[in-house]
Amino acid sequence: MRAFAILGVVLGHWLVTAFVLPGGADDLRVTSPLAAMPALAPISWVLQTLSVFFLVGGYSAAKGLRPDEPHGARLRRRLGRLARPLPVLLLAWVPALVLLRLAGFSPHGLYSIAGLVLSPLWFLCVYVALTALAPVLVSVWNRLGLRGAVLLVGATAAIDAGRFALGAPGWIGWATVLTGWLVPFYLGIGWARGGLRDRRTALVLFLGGAAATALLVAFAGYPASMVGVPGAEVSNLSPPTLAAVAFGLAQSGLALRLHGPLTTWTRHARVWRTVSAANRSAMTVFLWHQTALLAVTTGVFLAAGSLPGLHTPPDQPEWILWRLSWLIAFGAALTGIGALTRGFERPRARTGANSVPARDISQATP
Repeated sequence: MRAFAILGVVLGHWLVTAFVLPGGADDLRVTSPLAAMPALAPISWVLQTLSVFFLVGGYSAAKGLRPDEPHGARLRRRLGRLARPLPVLLLAWVPALVLLRLAGFSPHGLYSIAGLVLSPLWFLCVYVALTALAPVLVSVWNRLGLRGAVLLVGATAAIDAGRFALGAPGWIGWATVLTGWLVPFYLGIGWARGGLRDRRTALVLFLGGAAATALLVAFAGYPASMVGVPGAEVSNLSPPTLAAVAFGLAQSGLALRLHGPLTTWTRHARVWRTVSAANRSAMTVFLWHQTALLAVTTGVFLAAGSLPGLHTPPDQPEWILWRLSWLIAFGAALTGIGALTRGFERPRARTGANSVPARDISQATP
């Protein structure tokens, strides 16, 4: 499930992030085919998989709790793989931005590029905060059970009502970054604690979440796209809306329902080796996939000028076909970057008679 969630994030960014350079390198603009072709919104229903990631994250955090382990030691163990690759990413992009400036990219264009590179970090900040709160959240689940999730959904609904209907300042919406993503994380904790294991609960979450999402989009004015669209007045992700939370409930229910079949499927040795390898590289892929996209986009532009699917306006169906053909180049670039940086994701194995292999937290999946 974690591997699928990472794949959805990567393909989502690679397919709906477009760069237009009508005036050359000093006129870079970031747009999306969803802005010109809103009928493509269903793509975002498949590729916006963040709730699945938080669901599995809550499960792993709850399963990883050790009663006799100090809180600080637990965080170092759980978050070490998240922290190690970050300095490498930041240090690599300092000279890269300097070189792009020398190549003619404008300060505004560099700001847009840096924003895309750093955009995955907001997710890690939320994930770290929720992981730090895991012991408290386990206690809440033990006391409230599913009622805790109902309260979180209600809090998100109240915040949305405030900013969309009652004239409250827009900045209050950012509180849903916590309440919204806490819903699937909290459900993951409940799953790890033995709840949510019957088919009826999974079906209620899936059908109820899907129906609520459809109603909010059809009658409450929420966007149909589950990812942000440049120029749109409201984004379902920045900050998360009630529609995004309802959509996450549907995703969580589907994940719970598919857990059994997926468990059977991954018992095949070849499948499990593939899934295991994907999870071992999860942080490398997550942190560097935007860099791979930008490396191909800027490198090709500097070498050959504007090409379809990379630098042309994403306003025609054929743009999608061109972009699909570029996915191979993005994947090759990410593979090369991964070969250079993957070692920073995992700690060096200690040697000696008393050494103990480091526990790979990426394997702590349902």
